[in-house]
Amino acid sequence: MEREQAMIYDVAIVGGSYAGMAAGLQLAQARRKVVIVDEGKPRNRFATHSRGFLTQDGRSPHDIKAAGYAELAQYPTVEWCMGKAETVTGEIDNFTLTLAGSMAAESLRARRVILAAGVGDELPPLPGLGERWGQYVFHCPYCHGFDLNRGRIGVLATSVAAMHLALLLPDWGRTTLFLNDAFEPDKEQLEKLAKRGTHIERGAVARLTGDALEVVMADGRVFPLDGLFVVTQTAPSVLAIRLGCELDVTPLGRVIKTSAAKATSVPGVFACGDIAMPVGNLSLAVSDGALAGQAAHHSLVFDL
Repeated sequence: MEREQAMIYDVAIVGGSYAGMAAGLQLAQARRKVVIVDEGKPRNRFATHSRGFLTQDGRSPHDIKAAGYAELAQYPTVEWCMGKAETVTGEIDNFTLTLAGSMAAESLRARRVILAAGVGDELPPLPGLGERWGQYVFHCPYCHGFDLNRGRIGVLATSVAAMHLALLLPDWGRTTLFLNDAFEPDKEQLEKLAKRGTHIERGAVARLTGDALEVVMADGRVFPLDGLFVVTQTAPSVLAIRLGCELDVTPLGRVIKTSAAKATSVPGVFACGDIAMPVGNLSLAVSDGALAGQAAHHSLVFDL
């Protein structure tokens, strides 16, 4: 569908992955004019399959997203715009989104905005980690732990936040916490780790290597693993910062602060998915997006 120059959309959704599509689907049911701006870089694009999403368990993230796109394409009031939203300006009932792409910059106008662009993971600068991200190195055991078949699991510490994974992961396999000189557990923490059966390895990790996954320590020790988990940091949304949205600081990075109805501190702007919650999970993103879509519709109807 070609965009009309004078068209003002009911809702512009920034981000066309799981949360954004779920929001768009709710608005499509209400026959609202929606434009979804998508850069095409979902957070889980490095993973071969996704776990824990009801009816889609084990399916590839690409296939799940393609199925969502096909469903939304059936609705005549939903339009897709492939590109990156660089700025969002204006106020409730009159927002302007400036896009950047291969062509000249263009703008869209909308009465409401839903930010659902997701986040990127800031990975530790450890040699060999980046190329194994999503294949052997993960951040979510609920998404990837089952397929490790109760094998050898590692947790790479970058801070004391690694304790959470180190206590959680024994349900998925034999777990080793690599302290990596990031912190030293106190007596209480040591007791908790022992109770869960988590093994501890002290010393710095030098690199990841091997055709699959091996942790190589600075002193030369080598630990073959089936999977390694790490607590990543997520960068805050640049669009949200420019808009003036209030942020929440979490152990995993800064996210957009929202109300129970997914409203941000800026009237007329909503946020959902990984960009608005510290825990990244496909099922949670879809649920969050559906809530944001309904909330945006209510805002239009009741002038909220």
